[in-house]
Amino acid sequence: MVQLIRVVVVDDSALIRSLLTAIIDAAPDMKVVATAADPLIARERIRETNPDVVTLDVEMPRMDGLEFLRRLMRLKPTPVLMISSLTQKGSDTTFQALELGAVDFLAKPTVDIANAMQAYADEIRDKIRAVAAARLAEPRRFAPPRPAAPTAQPGAIRQDRLVCIGASTGGTEALRELLCALPAAMPPILVVQHMPEGFTHSFAQRLDGVCALSVKEAEDGEPLRPGTVYIAPGHSHLRVRRRSSGLAAALDKGEPVNRHRPSVDVLFRSASELPAGRVLGVILTGMGRDGAEGMRCLKEAGAYNIAQDEATCVVYGMPKEAVAAGGVDEVLPLAWIAPRLLERLRGPCRGEG
Repeated sequence: MVQLIRVVVVDDSALIRSLLTAIIDAAPDMKVVATAADPLIARERIRETNPDVVTLDVEMPRMDGLEFLRRLMRLKPTPVLMISSLTQKGSDTTFQALELGAVDFLAKPTVDIANAMQAYADEIRDKIRAVAAARLAEPRRFAPPRPAAPTAQPGAIRQDRLVCIGASTGGTEALRELLCALPAAMPPILVVQHMPEGFTHSFAQRLDGVCALSVKEAEDGEPLRPGTVYIAPGHSHLRVRRRSSGLAAALDKGEPVNRHRPSVDVLFRSASELPAGRVLGVILTGMGRDGAEGMRCLKEAGAYNIAQDEATCVVYGMPKEAVAAGGVDEVLPLAWIAPRLLERLRGPCRGEG
């Protein structure tokens, strides 16, 4: 017998509550056990039903979604999928929600809502499955302490390298932790984080405000410069291209790969065409297998690849698949990845010396 994922839907829109209920109940492995029009009603429904997942609107009457989330995570930690509008205010609030402990978010359409929600029905159900399987932030207190940087520094960080990172569910906070632990004197870093159009620009801005590195949304054709992190925009695949003047970003709106655009596999495969040993690949928390084959291609081309370990992942899906595909050299806790990258970047490329 299938173990149902029990969901409470919290949204002040009766239409959204109805659409989400129909989409969720159409899947054989999940069921809406209660709905609520505001957080005060939601508090009672959650207490009564003890759900596996709560979908939570951001802007609601009587108490905003962030304040309710803050209280929920303090009193009864529960996997939460935020429902956010595709606006600047909506994206800023969404990232605050992820910092407070929400697992993932869903972009709420603003026009032709019924048809738009149905078009994303499979994605909605996939997100609910990922959120239900998520490891909440609380257990990460027990991750091993971050190791000190190596005392014997073989030399400066080499700028003739490239770092490529892929992430999905739980990746916004994992990326923040990883990138904030890196110095400004890094080679170019390319990032694919599964995220809808309209959110990646705000995400890059938030990271730019807290990291020593410069962080920006990638633009088609721009040169890749040291000390800069390039986030794939939510509407396009991100590739790396060789030019006579150096490396450049390339964007395209081709078909989704592994149901994603941007896709981690697309980035990794493009980087595998660079000179052997110049690339470091990293795959972080996320559901699914996007990036697994691309990471295998990277390793076959001479890259050194690191996967986040299960204990520190919100969802141990993408790293697990990359390990199974044979593309990973090391599996490390999140806090250990930055020191290991620095160690590798100060040493010779694979095949040198």
